[in-house]
Amino acid sequence: MKKIVKFGILPIVIILIAVVVFNYPRLNIITGFAAKSVCSCTFEAGRDLKSIEEGDNDINPVYYAKNEINFEEKSVSSTVFGLKKRKAIYKDGIGCVLVPENLEETISFKPKRNFIVTNLPYPYGNLPQKDTIFSNVNYKLLDFAVENAFDCEGEQEKRTRAVLVIYKDQIIAEKYVDGFNKNTKLLGWSMTKSITSAVLGVLEKQGKIHVNQTHLFPAWENDERSKITLNNLLQMNSGLEWLEDYNKISDVTKMLFLDKDMTKIQLTKPLVGKPNESWNYSSGTTNLLSGFIRNQFKAHQDYLDFWYAELIDKIGMNSMIVETDFSGNYIGSSYGWATARDWAKFGLLYLHNGNWNGTQILNESWVNYTKTPTKTSNGEYGAQFWLNVGGVYPNAPKDLYSCNGYQGQYVFIIPSKELVIVRFGLAENPIFNVNQFLSEILYSVN
Repeated sequence: MKKIVKFGILPIVIILIAVVVFNYPRLNIITGFAAKSVCSCTFEAGRDLKSIEEGDNDINPVYYAKNEINFEEKSVSSTVFGLKKRKAIYKDGIGCVLVPENLEETISFKPKRNFIVTNLPYPYGNLPQKDTIFSNVNYKLLDFAVENAFDCEGEQEKRTRAVLVIYKDQIIAEKYVDGFNKNTKLLGWSMTKSITSAVLGVLEKQGKIHVNQTHLFPAWENDERSKITLNNLLQMNSGLEWLEDYNKISDVTKMLFLDKDMTKIQLTKPLVGKPNESWNYSSGTTNLLSGFIRNQFKAHQDYLDFWYAELIDKIGMNSMIVETDFSGNYIGSSYGWATARDWAKFGLLYLHNGNWNGTQILNESWVNYTKTPTKTSNGEYGAQFWLNVGGVYPNAPKDLYSCNGYQGQYVFIIPSKELVIVRFGLAENPIFNVNQFLSEILYSVN
């Protein structure tokens, strides 16, 4: 019997050793992802550990991490078989920050917020919207389209968490999976890139920047990178070296889970292509843009406050938090959190050409620029927004453009139909059929 037990355990031990040896170079990233994810989902979204580990952290090999929550300290520590412990800590106003290895937590910065309360219905205020029935909306078909975006009981394929449909500034459909509701903050992942673009749009409206300016960083002054324009960075068309691969140790995983200052990694990369002719999707570029925004201010506090005072709080996205790195830079590539309703407000700002209830937040020309296809992107990308000019979604209008995020986060803006459609989940195209999802909703609105 002892031999059976002995030889029964041995293969398991061998497998565990093999897992550790294979993943050891990645353990910092695995435990960093795990700690950051659990921290934000716990203290920003108010969710329990079981739902986080079975949902957000059920990615190979992240699910090997053991996570411990310290509610008194508001921190999370993660290890894999006791190795490579990483820690993320929650700070009011900036969310969860992943503490770099061998550094002590010394975070003292915090943006000022101005939560504007108005006696207006959603989306321009905090009161319930007035019931409005549109004669051209087939609500039975709309309900079917929304229900069809979610898994049936017992399924785990579409993995949709939230769907919100706004037509002519009115919510006409809204649904959440169990455990989520209209007050749950949701991570936009790369939808945050569009927020960063909008902040630059505000600076452009104020006359502080222009898209064709060059000589963006002192570190580039003595080489060809000095000729890179702000437009090149916004359109991901700079020609700078970058590898965006979340399945291995790459530029993006090192940046998000190892770097103290995420604005610097793209700054140090060489040119490997010709600006304006080398489209390459890069989260590093967006965080470099966050660094560029920081350079427009003399004081770090002014940089922290600007994103909220001039954009986020101005349009009532009161639930939104854009998390920072350890050095206090907004992680404009990836870490924006807000409710589905507040993400929809951002879409409405663009639907109305930068105008928010009578106040022009962005120039209309900036919104048009945002929707202009990047050269060499096949009509798929603008200025930190995705486009349908090239017909990625054949059953949707060509004027559709969107904020897109990892695992299928979307804010679709469709000017010709006066629609904003929001979807959050854990499965992306083609597993979650985006074209079908859009076409079913569009078919219900004539």
